[in-house]
Amino acid sequence: MDDFVVSLIERLGYAGVAILMALENIFPPMPSEAIMGAGALAIERGSMDFWPLLIAGTIGTTLGNYVWFWAGDKWGYERLGPFIDRWGRWLTMEWEDVERASDFFRKHGQWVVFILRATPIMRTMISLPAGLAHMGTLKFLLFTAAGAALWNVMLIVGTQWLSRTFSDIDNIVSGVIVAIMVLAVAGYVLRLVTWKPRADR
Repeated sequence: MDDFVVSLIERLGYAGVAILMALENIFPPMPSEAIMGAGALAIERGSMDFWPLLIAGTIGTTLGNYVWFWAGDKWGYERLGPFIDRWGRWLTMEWEDVERASDFFRKHGQWVVFILRATPIMRTMISLPAGLAHMGTLKFLLFTAAGAALWNVMLIVGTQWLSRTFSDIDNIVSGVIVAIMVLAVAGYVLRLVTWKPRADR
């Protein structure tokens, strides 16, 4: 199973990585840690190269984030609110989540798009308030791409370092990647099953 994940990434190629990374930012659960980690192991196998993988992952991430930015920018509060209310269960978010992210965006400024994109916290969520605040599209894309590139470098280089530093660790790293995917899917399913609007709690 663990070898299957890396082999799948190898078969999908760079275009597949870009698509998966875009989907990871549009709809849960598709953890970037698993995608880029598997890509890093493919580099160690000699079937992928660092720069094309980084570029593909960064383009995919940027496009996925742009979808939510576009929704916030074009739909605004009036149209986005009913959309979140209707599909929030499947997106595992509520309008209150958007409001908290918007408050954070207003408090800390546009640079949080770059900073949070390079962290595991609110990486995708921040795109909505950036769109709702009508942040400049070019600035949003540049900040998102830069933060995504930094995050992807950390995932690729970190996985490579583990693979090269510890003998026979490839199977362990592959197992961790599989575990991340399983936990992400299980967490998503659990949230679907237990999800209730705050008004009903």
